This record gives sequence, structure tokens and C-alpha cells, in this order.
Amino acid sequence: MSKKYAVIGLGSSGLSAVRYLCEQGHAVAITDAQAAPALADQLPAEALQHFGAIDSAVLLSSDVIVISPGIDPRTPAVQAAKAAGIPVISDVQLFVDALAERDAKNATQTPIIAITGSNAKSTVTTLVGEMAKQAGICVGVGGNIGTPALELLTIDNMALAVLELSSFQLEHISHLSAKAATILNLSADHLDRHDGMQDYLNQKLRIFEGCQTAVICQDDPALARACLAALPADAQIIHTDSSLAAKDEFHLHDAGDGLALYYGADKLIDTQALKIKGKHNLLNALSALALGMAAGLDMPSMLIALENFKGLAHRCEYVDEVAGKAYFNDSKGTNIGSTLAAIDGLGTVYGEHSIALILGGLGKGQDFSELSDPVARWAGAVYLIGQDANLIEQGLLAGNERLAKIIESVGTLDAAVARASQSSAKVVLLSPACASMDQFKNYSERGDHFVKLVHALS
Repeated sequence: MSKKYAVIGLGSSGLSAVRYLCEQGHAVAITDAQAAPALADQLPAEALQHFGAIDSAVLLSSDVIVISPGIDPRTPAVQAAKAAGIPVISDVQLFVDALAERDAKNATQTPIIAITGSNAKSTVTTLVGEMAKQAGICVGVGGNIGTPALELLTIDNMALAVLELSSFQLEHISHLSAKAATILNLSADHLDRHDGMQDYLNQKLRIFEGCQTAVICQDDPALARACLAALPADAQIIHTDSSLAAKDEFHLHDAGDGLALYYGADKLIDTQALKIKGKHNLLNALSALALGMAAGLDMPSMLIALENFKGLAHRCEYVDEVAGKAYFNDSKGTNIGSTLAAIDGLGTVYGEHSIALILGGLGKGQDFSELSDPVARWAGAVYLIGQDANLIEQGLLAGNERLAKIIESVGTLDAAVARASQSSAKVVLLSPACASMDQFKNYSERGDHFVKLVHALS
């Protein structure tokens, strides 16, 4: 039956929702605060356009509202629509419903692997997708990772969907019912869009609604407890743990022949065989293996994919070695948790005080004192860039005043790389813990510029 839909926000996910709903014969209106959204010329002709403000009248006259992840649901027009009882869903919910309808029509079952977390979502999502391809499975990979979920419906014979989901998307998803789901980690992020850490966690926990198998990481006991409490009563559980003393299903262990990934008592692969480096990436690998197992992927195929996986650009990406220094581009590290993972992961490999760390940009209201002690342990020099450099310095010093000896505010990324290249560090790491838009268009432009600066050193 045809319905009246309102889509808020004309980004890639909003455009995919408008196209899908129009194809299904629904009446669709699109509203966006921008007067001239960049994707407006790609809209179907039948879609009604209301630009320049989020049109409250359009929302209130609709049967269902599809909200894009970039739109704050606390916007007055959205709040008024919710108060009027109009359902507000995400494009991912549209995908889940459409996939279920298609499966029912074709007498098939297309399982969903759902992945969220403050950091490493894209890495694990991509890796699971590569594992499925290696296993000969027709897989669709999308969601928050770049390809809107609804576009996966165009994949012929898709037998598995792997979705990266943000807290913004999960906030407006119900009955996800994933075959396997996980929260990789949790750290302060997007608190300008959530009412504190508990609200942020609550939105993440929605990923487990109706799930068959939950992958629970033991590295964060508090998060593990919260995940366990949120699970359906009949959900299966697979544990991961990067502790060398772990006895969980997927863990790290050194039996005297070097560090390796294990499943129970079975050695899976030596860490030296992997192209991705750092303890955090080993935990990502364990999570991917656990999710793949839950989805029925065979272990030999998963290990081949893991061994060949080089990681993602801008995510603790190895760039080059110049004059005895290894350079890593972690420009996607836009929050404290991501930077903590990067410096701990590389510090574990290269040693204490081995890192020249480049921090800075737009701080997003984070408490940078959380970085103080890890930075004091792993960094020998800290170079601050960008708009919130002073706030970052104040936060670091509030947590550990001894850091004053190694902190230097240099303003730009160019200056930071130049100074870091002259330091005594073994590793130069760009992991800003901040958004990039004060000096760059996005994190990828920032990372690309860093890579160019590094290559210019050689």
C-alpha cells in the first residue's frame, strides 16, 4: 500500500532512500536545511523538494519519516513530528524491512552481520566482507562505511549483508535481528549529539535487538557487562580478548614460538604473517574472525583474507620509513578512543616514549585529560595543530602536568611533520583525536596531505 514518506537530509543515504521509495510507488518529499543541496540534481523527478529549512509541515503531513544520520533528531521539527506520533526511521531500517520482504517472497534467508563501535568499525566491516568474498559468498558491504545500505539491494544473489552502523543510524532502527552483532569498543564521541555517555551507549546497544549471536570483547569489562545485559535471552555468545592470559574463544597467545591468534587451544595464524600492525588491529582481526564464524564462513578462507588484508587508508596506515622513522597515517582517528588505540597498539610494538604524536583539529568537546597518561607512557614528543590546540594542551596538562616538557604547539600539519622528522622518535603518528574541518575538507584530505609530506622527506 502506498504511503507518504518524508526524507530528511539529502546526503548519499537520503538520496538512496528517496530513489528506493519512489521505485516502490510511494509519495516522497525530501527536505533539507541547505538551500541548494549538492545531490539535488540526482533526485527522481517525482520527489517533492523542500529546501532551505527542514519543513515541519512536510514532516507532519507524512506517514513515515526517514531521517539521515547527519540530521540531529533534537531538531524542533523532528521533535514535533515524533510528538505527533509519526514514526521516524533510518534508511537502514528501510533496508532491513525490504530485505526481509524479499527473502519471504523468494523463500531465502540473507543474514546480516552488524558492526558498531566508536572506532575500527570500517576496518572490521571491510575485513569481514573480504573474508566472505574469499569464502565464495556473494556479499554486500555497506551502511555507515560509504555505500548506503539500500544500494545493496541491487546486488544480484546477495547471500550476506555486512553493515557498519553508527549510533545515529542505530537510534532509528528497530528489529534489526542480525545473524551476528558486535560493539567493538566505546569511547567518548559525538557527545554533542547524545545526552552523555549513557545515552551514547544505549543507542549502540540497540544493535543486539533480536540478534542470534553476539561477539563480546572482554578488553573493556564494563562494556562487556553492558552488552551481556542487553542480549536476547536466546542469543549465542562468542568472546574475544587480546589479553595473553585469556581463555576465551578468540584470543592472543604466545606458546613460546611468537605471538599468534588462537581459537581456544588451536593456533590460527602468527601475528608476524599479518600486514596489519598494532595490538588494536589484532583485536580487530579477532572480532572479524568471530563474526565470520557466527555467519558460517570457513576458517581457512577467513585466514587467507586476513593474511592478505592491508588495512584501510587513514586508519593507522603504514606510510613509509624515512631516516629510520616509521610514519603512520591515522587521520581517521577523530576521537580520543581511536587515538588511544593507535598509540597503545604502536607503543606496544615500538616501546615506551617511541612515538612523535601529532594531535589537533576540532576537539568536539572531548576531555583530553583521558589521553594524558597513555601519551606520557608512549610518546616522546607531542605536536599540536589546529583550532583547538590550546584546549587540547590544557586537557593533557590537567591529566599529567609533566607532559609540558614534550608538548609543542606548531599550528599546521606541515610544521608538525617537519618538527617530528627531526625528533628522536622511532615512530611519527598522525592520530589527531579531532575532526579536521578547521584546516581540511575532511579526514581523508588531512591524511592525504600527511602522506605527501612524508614522501617529500625521502
